[in-house]
Amino acid sequence: MEFQRDGGVARIFLNRPQKVNALNSATLDALVAILAKVDENVRVLVLGGHGAAFCGGADVNELAKLDPDSAREFVGRIHRVCATLRALPVPVVARLHGAVIGAGLEIAAACDLRVAARGTRFAMPEVKLGIPSVVEAALLPRLMGSGRAAWLVLTGEPIDAERAYEWGLVESLCAASDLDQTVAGVVQSLLAADRAALRAQKELLQLWDEQPLAASIAASIERFAQAYTIGRAKAPKEY
Repeated sequence: MEFQRDGGVARIFLNRPQKVNALNSATLDALVAILAKVDENVRVLVLGGHGAAFCGGADVNELAKLDPDSAREFVGRIHRVCATLRALPVPVVARLHGAVIGAGLEIAAACDLRVAARGTRFAMPEVKLGIPSVVEAALLPRLMGSGRAAWLVLTGEPIDAERAYEWGLVESLCAASDLDQTVAGVVQSLLAADRAALRAQKELLQLWDEQPLAASIAASIERFAQAYTIGRAKAPKEY
């Protein structure tokens, strides 16, 4: 695992390139630990992977050794990473290239925004291994719609970056050579926003995912009023 810090921007890279950044228990635990370094001075987090791919999924060598008890522990580790990412009070941008498979796709789905290089493949192949897609695969219908999510998890077949963009799985698509530049542009847009407002907006986005409409609207009204109570709101410019 690699952690970089540049002012208000933190970057974390999965760093098992010889294993296509496959996720084993040690890697998942290390990722949770390193996410703890994202303190109140961080304004944006970028999550990527070194080598040929973002993440090739769960480590097949560990999967082959699981029993019912250790399987619960292992998938719980994947969920803990995803839950930690979603709980961070700052936007998380996934920098995606090469392959984004299985648990790697679940982690990408737990990020707030996804930028993908052309040529990236996305897949949820668990059913071909005799197991269902679980934990944060539950985010996929929210991102893509139920039919498209069903296609991914039921067929196990990969989709390319263009289809992932068309389906709403990723928010930005670029040439592989432009990936860092495109991610940097997204980061700059986030840095230009008011810090407290951005944190409140992330909280609201998750609330909108999880709560009924009436509760979401009530909470939104309260956050709007709070922005004025503490004097953050700025007078809008005329257009």
